[in-house]
Formats: sequence, structure tokens, C-alpha cells
Amino acid sequence: MRAADLADGLIAGAVGTTALNVVTYLDMTARARPASQTPERSAGRLAQVGHVSLGPPEQADNRRSGLGALMGYGLGAAATVGFALLARGRRQPVLRASMLLGGGLMTLADGSLTLLGVTDPRTWRRADWIADIVPHLAYGLAAAATWNWLRQPD
Repeated sequence: MRAADLADGLIAGAVGTTALNVVTYLDMTARARPASQTPERSAGRLAQVGHVSLGPPEQADNRRSGLGALMGYGLGAAATVGFALLARGRRQPVLRASMLLGGGLMTLADGSLTLLGVTDPRTWRRADWIADIVPHLAYGLAAAATWNWLRQPD
């Protein structure tokens, strides 16, 4: 993999993650729903599994919140870097790339949360699935479009 492909994958991941967050915040605004606690819970669970202290309770809450958000950005970047490896530096059909990126990130995120015991998708309602799928599709579309835009001939 060329350094430019890696950099472009990271850029596409940042754009995709921003799109995911915007769609999530729009959903929270439209439905007046609270923010998900799964990022903080997953950060706390990872710290617990790794035997890492996050400090006194008031500091630990803040650290879990920050770590949960950072983990989301990390997963978004990891998914597009993996995609960049598969794409071998070439443009990809946007629909296929969107589904691969969005579905891949959703599988990575939800799989991690399930393995950590933070959630169980088998118990989710239709609204829960929609609230999860739509932002991941936005991520996939934004990341795929950005990847292809960055692959334009000079």
C-alpha cells in the first residue's frame, strides 16, 4: 500500500465518521432521543478487561466519554484503511463501496459491542436497527464518495 492510499483512506474515514455523527445527531434532534451510552460503556468494559484504572468515579465518567468517542473515530479510520487495502488504490463503484464500508463498519462496531457484552443485537427493536443502519450507510456513502474523489486523475 502506498502512503498516499493510506492517507486517503484516513481522510475518507474522517469524512465518513463525520457524516455518521451528523446523521446520528440529526436523529437525536428529530426524535428527541438521548445519546447512546454504548460508546462509554464499551470504553469502560475495555478498561475493565484490560485491568486499567480510569481514576476516581467523576474522572472515570469523563474518561469513558472521551475514550468512547475516540474509539468510534478509530473504528471509522480502521474500516477505511482496510477498504484502501482491498481497493488497491483504485476507484470503486460507489454503491458497492458504500455498502462494503457502511456494512463493514457496522459489523465491526456492533460485533465489538456484542463481544464486550455491552449490547445484544438480538434484543433490538426495529427502531434500534434503523437508528444503527442509517448512520452507518451515511458513513459508507460519504467515505466511498471521498475515496473516489481522492482517486481522481491529476
